Order: sequence, then C-alpha cells, then structure tokens
Amino acid sequence: MRGTRWAAVAAGVGAVALLGTGCGAVGVGEKAGAVGFGREAAQGEIRAAVAGAGLPESDLPEPGEASATASAGGERERLAQRAAACTAAWQYVGPTVDGARGKFDRTLTALVDEGWKTGNRQVEKLDENGGTSVAVTLRKRGWTLMARHHASKTVVMDVVSFQATEDVCMSRFTERETKLLFGDDSGDGKGDEKG
Repeated sequence: MRGTRWAAVAAGVGAVALLGTGCGAVGVGEKAGAVGFGREAAQGEIRAAVAGAGLPESDLPEPGEASATASAGGERERLAQRAAACTAAWQYVGPTVDGARGKFDRTLTALVDEGWKTGNRQVEKLDENGGTSVAVTLRKRGWTLMARHHASKTVVMDVVSFQATEDVCMSRFTERETKLLFGDDSGDGKGDEKG
C-alpha cells in the first residue's frame, strides 16, 4: 500500500511538472487579463506566498524558459502547452525541509490573505513511520488551487506543490485529453470521450 501511495504522489508531481512545461510559450488568455486576475497574477501570488514562508526554490521552469518536452512534439506535449496557458504552479521535490509543514501552512495563510478561499483539507497517513500527506483546495475568481505537502519518513523527502488552474480554460479539455494529459495510459484513449 505504501508503494501505491508514493506512486500516486509521483504521478501528481509529474502532472505538476508537465503542466509547468511551456509556461510563457503560450499566451495568457486575454479575457483572464481583462478581468484583472489571470495566470500571471495567480503565479505572482503563489511565488510571493512561498517565498514569504521560506520554502526552497521551485524546480519548475520560469515563464519564458523552453522545455525539452514542449519542443519534442506529440499530443501530450501539445496538451501540456495548452494547459500551461491556464496554469500557475510551484513545486519542491527533494530532501526534507526543516519545518516544511509549518512553511506550507504559512504559504496557505498568505494566499488566504490575498483573497483565496480555503475549501477542503485532507490529511492522510503515508507510512508507519509518521509520514503524512496534506491536500488543501483554495478558490479565487474562477481559479482552483490545489496545495499539497507529502512528507515521508521512509523515503526522507518532502514534496510540496501549489497548482492553480483557471476553471473555464481547463473545462475546454475533453475527457480523453484530460486522461492523456494526466498520464492515464491504461488504454488507447478510443471511446473514452463522451459527446
């Protein structure tokens, strides 16, 4: 069971990294910018909250940086480029960070101070040695932010991520495209799309 949970964590981190590819290469929606809260604003709030809480630097490419996978072609990479236009994300995957859970919570507090509304908070035990996983949903002006912190005592690492997606933009992806984008390779994708 422990391996299954960490496989899910790794898949989630991969999705965050995948969505981060191509940031800046795809324009931010004009409508999002027109109402005053688009991808750049969401990204700025996440970065400021993370930096203020003292979390380490992100492994995601900065806006405008080219990604090897983005230029490789293929449908999954094209979908990632589309998703990048409606995604703001930050992540850390690496050795245990001193006080990571407290820094994660301080980041959430800073985001709430910026007008993000806190939703559901889920805490799950990861391993018998005291490893835990926390997931929190926040919402602001048509954006949904998933904040996660996974701390394993067995693997001795932290995974911290904040991924915000614009709801309207992401709703334009078909069911098949969403499965392909988030790594559901269990089938050929044919017949998955309804309507």
